[in-house]
Amino acid sequence: MTSAPLVSVVTPFRNTAAYLSECIQSVLAQTYTNFEYILVDNCSTDGSQEIASDFARRDPRIHFLKRHELLPQVSNYNAALERISERSEYCKIVQADDAIFPDCLRLMVEAFQQSDSVGLVSSYYLKGTTVRGSGFPYPATFMSGRELAKFYLRTGTFFFGSPTTVMYRSSLIRTGRQFYDESLLHEDTEKCMQILQEWDFGFVHQVLSFLRLGNDSISCRVRHFCPDSLDWYIITQRYAPVFLQKEEASALMRRTHREYYQLLAHEAIRLPSLDFWRYHVDGLKTLGSSLEKGYLSLQVLKKVSGLVLNPAHTVRRIFSHFQRKRQVPKNFGIA
Repeated sequence: MTSAPLVSVVTPFRNTAAYLSECIQSVLAQTYTNFEYILVDNCSTDGSQEIASDFARRDPRIHFLKRHELLPQVSNYNAALERISERSEYCKIVQADDAIFPDCLRLMVEAFQQSDSVGLVSSYYLKGTTVRGSGFPYPATFMSGRELAKFYLRTGTFFFGSPTTVMYRSSLIRTGRQFYDESLLHEDTEKCMQILQEWDFGFVHQVLSFLRLGNDSISCRVRHFCPDSLDWYIITQRYAPVFLQKEEASALMRRTHREYYQLLAHEAIRLPSLDFWRYHVDGLKTLGSSLEKGYLSLQVLKKVSGLVLNPAHTVRRIFSHFQRKRQVPKNFGIA
């Protein structure tokens, strides 16, 4: 396949020895063989370096790089992406605790080759034991980027998964600027939205990647902080004016603003940790916004009034809450 487009596969990692071999093997098992594989260790201390080094000795397509100074996760991703070949046409990140299925690279390259205007490709993906990413109109495999963004904003149908789920056109990475904006809370989702402003979208109606649950990733550590609600609020507030007409954008922004603060009010009654509030305050800062304490207080008051005026429903919810807590295994959440 020497005449086939070169694909750069990139796996940045730190202390993922438990999963790294499975990840690397899934890349080396691809039916599409014209790829380079860049492994970048971010000062691991658990044996991950030795695993990567061993694979690199046995396969010349692997380029193994070791950092001597610890970087934040997104900075490490950006630095790793800077190492892709000048000949690379497409780039696939495979996060170290994830894996891709054998036809992943081949089918994603085919999706790109529909048009030179395609800048981003995605597919169905397996998240834990659940297939995600459905909703793209079948049997279509192509949509203009702006139409796809509108579809996402109007329906909330999420096609981007994680960096493991998508493939990028390499020219978008080789711009001389950092690929992921390190100032953003969900930089990978926002990168997809930025790409769709200028480029089109390809989709493969196959499950091509596996995203692991329950590991010590950033997403798992904040799962109790309602990250999806904050992400959706940020996306709609920032990108509705970019992709939608003014009236539709304003209506969507008002609705998601109300729903987001209703969610915060619901959580406030449960007395979340300070880390919960720090997470949301920091996320809102990426919008140039701050927590609207007056509006939040109003939503809390409405929520409390509803509980007081409907005591039977309140008792049932409290009972159901404690029943669920009793059903949680004793070792839940313990590494």
